[in-house]
Amino acid sequence: MLNRVILIGRLTRDPELRYTPAGVAVTQFTLAVDRPFTSQGGEREADFIPIVTWRQLAEACANHLKKGHMAAVEGRIQVRNYENNEGKRVYVTEIIADNVRFLTPQSGGSNSNDSRLGTGNQQNRNNGNGRGTNTAGDAWGISDDDLPF
Repeated sequence: MLNRVILIGRLTRDPELRYTPAGVAVTQFTLAVDRPFTSQGGEREADFIPIVTWRQLAEACANHLKKGHMAAVEGRIQVRNYENNEGKRVYVTEIIADNVRFLTPQSGGSNSNDSRLGTGNQQNRNNGNGRGTNTAGDAWGISDDDLPF
């Protein structure tokens, strides 16, 4: 069985950083991802997908991502449910991210193409000119290894 998701989109609001009672960091934000077609009126539509990150990745997202920033998220879909105050069952579908790549360039000289964080703390190698070793998707900050095809 396989449950993997890769999304690229823009944050609709600043990430919200919280801590569990045990002191574990958790960050939530929403990613707007364009649909691959236009509506009958010729307008582009988007899906607004809730993202959850944990631990060091959560703190990094809270520190480096802001509303409007573009990010690539890799993770898994999770569906959970709870009973609200009115006694109704509420279902929540969200992405639990284990890798986030910051695609909006940071001001102050650092290039966000080198900012990929996740459970493996994977980083692009710096090729000497301050940029990561991107080839095919250089404008987007995506390396050949990130492409699913």
